[in-house]
Amino acid sequence: MTYFTGKVAVVTGAGSGIGRALALELVQRGARVAISDVDAHGLAETEHQVAAAGGEVRADHLDVTERERVLAYAADLVAHFGAVHQIYNNAGIAFTGDIEAMDFKHLERVMDVDYWGVVNGTKAFLPHLIASGDGHVVNISSVFGIISVPTQGAYNAAKFAVRGFTEALRMEMVSRGRPVKVTCVHPGGIRTNVARNAGSVDSLDHDALATSFDRVARTTPRRAAEVILNGVEKGKARVLIGADARVIDLVARVAGPHYQRLVGRFAGKAGL
Repeated sequence: MTYFTGKVAVVTGAGSGIGRALALELVQRGARVAISDVDAHGLAETEHQVAAAGGEVRADHLDVTERERVLAYAADLVAHFGAVHQIYNNAGIAFTGDIEAMDFKHLERVMDVDYWGVVNGTKAFLPHLIASGDGHVVNISSVFGIISVPTQGAYNAAKFAVRGFTEALRMEMVSRGRPVKVTCVHPGGIRTNVARNAGSVDSLDHDALATSFDRVARTTPRRAAEVILNGVEKGKARVLIGADARVIDLVARVAGPHYQRLVGRFAGKAGL
């Protein structure tokens, strides 16, 4: 028996990366899972892997930016499983480029998926998590929700927003006596396709950016999922993934706003 045994866990963005790893790790720990993604091929592969591992799984194509669809999806899952206990708002995208060079549509798209997707998932499932009597909201932010860096203004904005939203929700659940725990996750560099799938302004070399990310991404999705679920089981408010995330968090704590000057100088010398 584990914290997850018999629980119904919902994972968005489950077609690859951390989402797929979470689905697989959840069923290994005894949960039943509902997975979703906009990538039908990746979603089908995750469904196949979860089923092959002996897990109970339901897969649905879902765009987390479509609020009414997310609300209906939450109701459908409760009707299907009888209850939902955990929501992992994991779906996300990235976009690289100076704010000066970005179009409004680039900023809006990242916010729509990375922030509003989290809000939609949280709001849609929260009443059902409360009704379960043993709920848990897990929202994926980033180390870029702890510090900002040049060329990641859209991603920084969304991930800082996720952090603020999630921390406020946690305090509300505690102060209102709701039976729902809340965890905010801050991954460092994870070996996923997020950089290769990311957009960028036309002046940047997309392949070079992806290659650079691959060099610094040290943590596997499987390890990330293990760390997340260990933190969820302990009821942690915040989960840091990877040595890089822990170092970045320390720098932010020690340097305060002065980190911006340090990072800005480094970025300038590195041509970032």
